[in-house]
Amino acid sequence: VEHLLQHSSVFYLFSVILFISSVNGANQLHIGGIFPIAGKGGWQGGQACMPAAKLALQDVNENPDLLPGFNLTLHSNDSECEPGLGASVMYNLLYNSPQKLMLLAGCSTVCTTVAEAAKMWNLVVLCYGASSPALSDRSRFPTLFRTHPSATVHNPTRIKLMQKFDWSRVAILQQAEEVFISTVEDLETRCKDAGIEIVTRQSFLSDPTDAVRNLRRQDARIIVGLFYVVAARRVLCEMFKQQLYGRAYVWFFIGWYEDNWYEVNLKNENISCTKEQMKMAAEGHLTTEALMWNQNNQKTISGMSSEDFRKRLNAALIEEGYDINHNRYPEGYQEAPLAYDAVWSVALAFNKTMQRLTEQNSGKNLKDFTYTDKEIANAIYAAMNSTQFLGVSGVVAFSSQGDRIALTQIEQMIDGQYFKLGYYDTQADNLTWFDKEKWNGEKVPQDRTIVRRVLRTVSLPLFICMSTISSFGILVAITLIVFNIWHRHRRVIQSSHPVCNTIMLFGVIICLVSVILLGIDGQFITAENYPKVCQARAWILSTGFTLSYGAMFSKVWRVHRFTTKTKTDPKKKVEPWKLYTMVSGLLAVDLVILLTWQMQDPLQRRLETFPLEDPISSNDDVKIRPELEHCESHNNSVWLGVIYGFKGLILVFGLFLAYETRSIKVKQINDSRYVGMSIYNVVVLCLITAPVAMVIASQQDASFAFVALAVIFCCFLSMLLIFVPKVIEVLRHPKDKVESKFSNDTGISKEDEERYQKLISENDDLQKLIAQKEDKIRLLKQRLTERETKSPAQPFNESVNGTTVGGVHFNPSSSTALAQK
Repeated sequence: VEHLLQHSSVFYLFSVILFISSVNGANQLHIGGIFPIAGKGGWQGGQACMPAAKLALQDVNENPDLLPGFNLTLHSNDSECEPGLGASVMYNLLYNSPQKLMLLAGCSTVCTTVAEAAKMWNLVVLCYGASSPALSDRSRFPTLFRTHPSATVHNPTRIKLMQKFDWSRVAILQQAEEVFISTVEDLETRCKDAGIEIVTRQSFLSDPTDAVRNLRRQDARIIVGLFYVVAARRVLCEMFKQQLYGRAYVWFFIGWYEDNWYEVNLKNENISCTKEQMKMAAEGHLTTEALMWNQNNQKTISGMSSEDFRKRLNAALIEEGYDINHNRYPEGYQEAPLAYDAVWSVALAFNKTMQRLTEQNSGKNLKDFTYTDKEIANAIYAAMNSTQFLGVSGVVAFSSQGDRIALTQIEQMIDGQYFKLGYYDTQADNLTWFDKEKWNGEKVPQDRTIVRRVLRTVSLPLFICMSTISSFGILVAITLIVFNIWHRHRRVIQSSHPVCNTIMLFGVIICLVSVILLGIDGQFITAENYPKVCQARAWILSTGFTLSYGAMFSKVWRVHRFTTKTKTDPKKKVEPWKLYTMVSGLLAVDLVILLTWQMQDPLQRRLETFPLEDPISSNDDVKIRPELEHCESHNNSVWLGVIYGFKGLILVFGLFLAYETRSIKVKQINDSRYVGMSIYNVVVLCLITAPVAMVIASQQDASFAFVALAVIFCCFLSMLLIFVPKVIEVLRHPKDKVESKFSNDTGISKEDEERYQKLISENDDLQKLIAQKEDKIRLLKQRLTERETKSPAQPFNESVNGTTVGGVHFNPSSSTALAQK
């Protein structure tokens, strides 16, 4: 009996174990898991997310109030973040027993493939690590939820930071993946709404070299980078090579990289930069990430705080061989709380579904779910949609698009470590800022190279020097005008036409005033008043030249008339009023041209820009854009051609007259030679100055100095040549008789000139007569000699002197007198 009892107790215990085992096996709720772990590209966050999911399964199954009578079982495999492999894993999970109630997936590209296909099996997909904005499309992914916030949640935070730091010009560098393409499209829309310019958008597939180089060409300073961590390391190395880092640049990176992402796997991925170089390039960059760890040290639904979970996760990762103690975290460490809360979301949704099915008295249970059962599928979807709890990643709740609602966190890398700068609540538009940011240049970087427009102006010392000389010349001219008027009755002044001299001096004064106007630019007047100065320059310089040169031209023209009219019509006179008429005519032509120019095509202010230059000394990111003011009209070359053509003809004609009369002296114009010399100098200087000034027009100091000196030299030289001899004459003979102001010196001088010409003509006639007489004397002497040889006895000496020889009376004294006359 005792033996039987022993056998019966063993049998009973064995039966209980079999019963429990059969019950446990029958009450398993199976879910599928797709984790990216061992891939070489994309996001391999399954390395830390899968251990976190296992911890969540353990905690869920140990909770007696959650899924009573059931155990949650996870069946998983590696997708390597490859969409094709992820689809294969999904099909293997679905077509191999047991039947799955829900799918967990990570990596946006895999989630896109799985979520788009899962609706055909009436399966809800929960993504713990997918941020692609494309997944928010409910019509395309009707059964998708995700504990990882959409990547678009970063964009409002980025916009907020740009507005905070007054950045209105940004560039975008993206990897050619759907998650980043859709994120960039959303960012572009938000930037446009916020008035932020996107200067360039560069994309790359695997090699970012050309894209980063293009950023430098576009002078990008604030750059948003969107790429997976493997590509991020290549971008960072290229940033170092292209010198796109430091105080002048700010990079926005994705925040879900691991803290030491920039210094790991460099050799395996053939990164040519060292750790020090990578750290140098990464210094100061900003990251935005959805808040994935609960910031409050409070108990969550699992009974742990986020710090408790961190300790458990670290222990689990150490067991799997990760060197956590030396900050060597596996990829996906930041997203591990999302995977943990994803499993809890599944358990809570199943729990709520079981309650609803019980309340409906439909007789159905979660174990009865098939891939064609829409009723249970809808119940699971509704339960998931209404899920809300406090997890280790924060408050877990889903929007109508299935997206996670979460705060965003802003960090900055300072001295190789990430420091939290603040948080942004998108829904409340509330930015919490800690003022811990640190910039390399001790100030907020600029969003572009500041181009300072610097107006090139005439050097102030040069302007003062030329203005002083011109002012002195004006005083000299005024003094000479007074001298000319005061001594107008003296013959030395009266013979040089004092009115013409006064006109010339007025012209000199006007030309010297134009020198001052040539130096007045943007340092003295506003841009609105600059065209007025342009018009004044044209009028004053042209008028002054006409008055001064026209007066000298009329004088040399009169000298030329004297030398020609006296031969054809000796009684013809050139009246003085004709000189003034000539000056008035030249001035009238000037006025017509200038009035037409001003009315039809007035001079305006035009800016000539030069290439950018570096400032002499500045710590700011500044370039200098030199600008130079010019006076120009639309048809400027045409009007200049007319002016130069008219002035050129007068110059050439004046040069011709001066050459023709170079050796002529007339009493009526006693300074004709000096006037001719003045015209020579004016012509030569004008022919040199005009083309040279056009060539050096872009060099404000050289141009002003050259033109000013040419004008000043012409004016001073003309005054010197014409007036210095007169001043010397007056000083030498201060008490000369002053003639009546009513005397007509011009007529008397003309008669003297005619008498002088007659005397010259009479002298020529007498010289010819003397020559004839000498010829006759020679002939007579020859005949006398011949006669003496024939008849030597006849006396001849008495008849030679004062006698008639051969019918000709010969008197030596008369021949001598004739020769003297």
